[in-house]
Amino acid sequence: MEAGTASERRFDSPAGRTAPESVQFVPSPIADPGPLGLAAFALTTFVLSMFNADLMGKGGEPIVFALALTYGGLAQLLAGMWEFRTGNTFGAVAFTSYGSFWLSFWAFEQFYADKITNEVQLQHAVGLFLITWGIFTAYMFIASLRVSAAVALVFLLLTATFLLLGIGDAAEKESIVKLGGYVGIATAIAAWYASFAGVVNDTFKRIVLPVKELKR
Repeated sequence: MEAGTASERRFDSPAGRTAPESVQFVPSPIADPGPLGLAAFALTTFVLSMFNADLMGKGGEPIVFALALTYGGLAQLLAGMWEFRTGNTFGAVAFTSYGSFWLSFWAFEQFYADKITNEVQLQHAVGLFLITWGIFTAYMFIASLRVSAAVALVFLLLTATFLLLGIGDAAEKESIVKLGGYVGIATAIAAWYASFAGVVNDTFKRIVLPVKELKR
């Protein structure tokens, strides 16, 4: 068999001649995974932030771990993998990373937190964990300035959320953690809006909710 172009291949015929055979490649349509990733992030962040803001009793916190494993973790990780397929580097990095954040948060709470018996060291370790995620989010915010205003707002608020929670834990300042919880609620609302806009605009095939696309 002789090699041909991507759209045409040539095969040896029984008579020894080569005959062209055209092969048409039709790409399968792919849904935008962005709204799923944003929704998973928003819901899980909102529930956790309600506890951080002290608007819910601490006894109910285990519900956060269930969400961190399934929706915030696995669903968002899958959205990141699907973003690779669409060729969206920003979405792939963002959703894969934050899906991994929720999975690591769940794993730490389930398997490792009780191994740090010194409460001060535990607070400092969690503070470091959150601050480093704040650093990552800060440079993702810079990249988001070429995505949309709605997404950029999410990353701006998320950067503030991570830094406030991290500093609050590291400094053992409950008031700062509580403030981080309120900013986290605002972050979740912004992410929900971006997700809602993505779903509605795609479904109606027109701009129903603006996100203000930024120049690439």
